[in-house]
Amino acid sequence: GGAVWIPALSAIGAGFAIGLAAIGSGVGQGIASGRCIDGISRQPEVADDLRGVLLLSLAFMESLTIYGLVIALAPP
Repeated sequence: GGAVWIPALSAIGAGFAIGLAAIGSGVGQGIASGRCIDGISRQPEVADDLRGVLLLSLAFMESLTIYGLVIALAPP
């Protein structure tokens, strides 16, 4: 009885973990990219600075998604 529920609920939890991590990261990256494009269109002379900060922040956001994947793949 109980031995069947633990792997099943672990698989469901892993699906939620990676799904929520991917959704949150995707929304955050979309908002950040949009704001960067707005900033570049208003002040084109700071495009290089904004681009560097954007790439660094996108890398940090993506690392959170990878953490969600690691948690989802961890054995129960």
